[in-house]
Amino acid sequence: MLDKQLRSMIGDVKDGRMDRRGFIQRLAAVGLTAPLANQILALGGVAMAEGASTYKPTKRGGGGALKLLWWQGPTLLNPHFATGTKDQDGARLFYEPLACWDPDGNMKLVLAAEIPSIQNGGLAADGKSVTWKLKPGVKWHDGTPFTADDVVFNWEYAKDPATSALTIATLRDITVEKVDDLTVRILFNKPTPFWADAFVGAPNTIIPKHLFKDYMGSKSREAPTNLSPVGTGPYKFVEFKPGDLVRGVINPDYHMANRPYFDSIEMKGGGDAVSAARAVIQTGEYDFGWNIQVEDDVLLRLEKGGKGKTVYAVGGDTEFIALNFTDPNTEVDGERSSIKTKHPLFSDPAVRKALSLLIDRESVKKAIYGRAGRTTANFLNGPEKFVSKNTSWEFNVEKASKILDDAGWKPGADGIREKDGKKLKLLYQTAINGPRQKTQAIVKQACQKAGIDVELKSVVASVFFSSDVGNPDTYSKFYADMEMFQIPLSQPDPSQHMRRYLSNLVATKENKWQGTNFPRWVNKEYDATILAADGEMDPVKRAALYIKANDLMYQDIVFIPVQHRLKVEAAANNLRPVVSGWANETDNLFDWYREE
Repeated sequence: MLDKQLRSMIGDVKDGRMDRRGFIQRLAAVGLTAPLANQILALGGVAMAEGASTYKPTKRGGGGALKLLWWQGPTLLNPHFATGTKDQDGARLFYEPLACWDPDGNMKLVLAAEIPSIQNGGLAADGKSVTWKLKPGVKWHDGTPFTADDVVFNWEYAKDPATSALTIATLRDITVEKVDDLTVRILFNKPTPFWADAFVGAPNTIIPKHLFKDYMGSKSREAPTNLSPVGTGPYKFVEFKPGDLVRGVINPDYHMANRPYFDSIEMKGGGDAVSAARAVIQTGEYDFGWNIQVEDDVLLRLEKGGKGKTVYAVGGDTEFIALNFTDPNTEVDGERSSIKTKHPLFSDPAVRKALSLLIDRESVKKAIYGRAGRTTANFLNGPEKFVSKNTSWEFNVEKASKILDDAGWKPGADGIREKDGKKLKLLYQTAINGPRQKTQAIVKQACQKAGIDVELKSVVASVFFSSDVGNPDTYSKFYADMEMFQIPLSQPDPSQHMRRYLSNLVATKENKWQGTNFPRWVNKEYDATILAADGEMDPVKRAALYIKANDLMYQDIVFIPVQHRLKVEAAANNLRPVVSGWANETDNLFDWYREE
């Protein structure tokens, strides 16, 4: 439970002897972020304040068209099947969560009427339940009322393994019950310090029961509404061309006053990050460009006298190289990268260790990411309290070569190392964009010096991050030895992010490759650590558990972190987007406007 000093400080806030700002500053001094400090206050009996809005318009509509460039276009619009951020972002145009996170990591209400607290009866003092009050009068885009039945249905829908929903990781270990038409209660099976997980943020938006109830379980992929959403959001669905275009028009009955500002919205897919940056910053053809993963020197040139600017947000996003712990070239029961196999090369820890010494992070930062990159040895890079100080990285070809020599991997006549008849040849895949191909080239060159032959594969981003189960080139299928990308930290807490790699969440043919553990890494100590962290109420002990989980990944070399990346977006000079390092880019779309 909370230690004596922390209880005393919470008591001071409740009694007025310390203000909320002072409490947050005291906790920030020991590495606790403002969002986590606010949640600790809430569990201690001090109501959480909602994040302030910067929205200025005084009427709904009138802002014309909002044109977005998502160079990785969405491939489906059901949030429960969104294997990639692009699909979450596309679905978020129409579907909504109970709440989301603002740029400071504070909670913003969306479909919820109030932030749960001990004072309003929303939070149980023992941390084992949270009760959400829903906004009255909210309607789905077809006019059907939004009620507690919809929230309960989403839990029932996702927790069924036959549905093969990614959101099962968040929803299967809780119970969601209807209290009345506008109230739901979430029950946890143990004290849960981060209670704002289920139904919060873009990955956890809510779909309508009346349109999906006939498509549960094994029929989930047959629902027509997977491609033509009917939501509660600020825009109503008009058109969807998978991988290419999503269009919507203003919802005249939207439940937030004077919102949205724009009359229509267009999310255009295709192209690449450089063309997206140019179309926003230089030519002004579009208002906003997502995920501008572009070499920093290119952005600096575009920013000179252009019609737009770059927008940065600090969060916990990490560009990493993931290693496949299974064999991508052996098929078992009709499945490659089967959990029933072991990787023929990476099953030797010496190979993984040597590879980790061949990633020149400093060169990647200087030559590619610049202002948007920070070198790191950690997979978990935020919030700050959870960042391990026990890790380090180095780039050392000679040391890597010696490790391989000592492990019996000797250079053959062609210079490629081999052992027991196996050549040290690796297939290294990623999505197509400039920085990733340049990173691949840097890694390949270092590996060649150490006697490792690396074949590079680049996949169109909309394919690599596709939710299409028939697509062989998705990151979740992982038909390669190593792959590189990043998964955004979409909330100001590591619980959801780190839970992805539990042993029982391995991506398999049986779950339609919707399991979030795509490296197929199985570690019982990691499982126990994450489950303990999920129920630890003492914030210092909880942070120590997540640091331990990160360090277990580091020791096993599941991921080789390349850069701690800042979010980089492109925006027209007069656009006022709300971009949070702790949320998807479209999560606060209701507060976007243009300043004339």
